[in-house]
Amino acid sequence: MDPREITGRWNYSSLPENVRVGRGCFLERKASFLRFRSTRNPGLVLGDRVSAYTWTEFNVEPDGVLEIGERTVLVGAIFMCSERISLGSDVLISYHVTIADSDFHPRDPALRRQDAIANAPGGDRSLRPRVESRPVVIEDGAWVGIGAYILKGVHIGKEARVLAGAVVTRDVPSGETVGGNPSRLVERAK
Repeated sequence: MDPREITGRWNYSSLPENVRVGRGCFLERKASFLRFRSTRNPGLVLGDRVSAYTWTEFNVEPDGVLEIGERTVLVGAIFMCSERISLGSDVLISYHVTIADSDFHPRDPALRRQDAIANAPGGDRSLRPRVESRPVVIEDGAWVGIGAYILKGVHIGKEARVLAGAVVTRDVPSGETVGGNPSRLVERAK
């Protein structure tokens, strides 16, 4: 592997045409885009001065759109985007945080079995059952601590805080702090 591909000095013009990179962005590792498969145009928008460090993964499905606002810092976010994930400006996402807008498999046991067979080598992907997805929104100035999970349909308000290891399955109001599994209110907005 070319050492420039893990220092941010690689040629961003090698990204797919449907990736929009704002001015002054720092994308530390070219491999962050290995699972970017969006066919939407644009499929990924990075605002000005976004920083995406080593462990960040842009896993975007063919119909997915991922938008990241200016000055947002991604220390090691793992995006699993089937439909839409939107981050505002000045958001901070820590190490090993997973943000997913879908379960990526059915929850019903019979349908999950059908999905596994359709996805198996030699399977017929056209036989996959419908998989639910709901957009995730994280507003300006929010931050998410190490190892947290943000799941489908969650809306995190402006300047909200998600503590390390939290599993967020419900909306977080602006300015509030949540933690735990499942997450619960730790501190109210002032």
